[in-house]
Amino acid sequence: MVGWFEIPVADMERAKTFYEAVFKVEISLQDFGGTKMGWFPADHGKPGAAGSLIQNKDWYKPSDSVGTLIYFNSLDVQNELDRIEQNGGKIVQSKTQINKEIGYMAVFLDSEGNRIALHSRQ
Repeated sequence: MVGWFEIPVADMERAKTFYEAVFKVEISLQDFGGTKMGWFPADHGKPGAAGSLIQNKDWYKPSDSVGTLIYFNSLDVQNELDRIEQNGGKIVQSKTQINKEIGYMAVFLDSEGNRIALHSRQ
């Protein structure tokens, strides 16, 4: 029932480049004075939360150890894992089977040092 998420970034251009390369998406930028946002593409008619990268040093700080862990859905987490390190991220947990019914997961640090997870059925 999550409706929106925000991933803190220190450098919006670096983070935008990282996420576009890893997930093969286009992120649109908006500047609201002291807050910069990079919106992930979303289909509001389908299940799943929409969200953005967000840069505002007074409100947000990237973290690899505190806060909520966001899971991005994938057809196969290995697809994204193969693009993480070459784009400035670090794999923390490689593709791991949760169980046969739930599928697989992996965890990485993005270009900003945030801990982010992936999930797929295969």
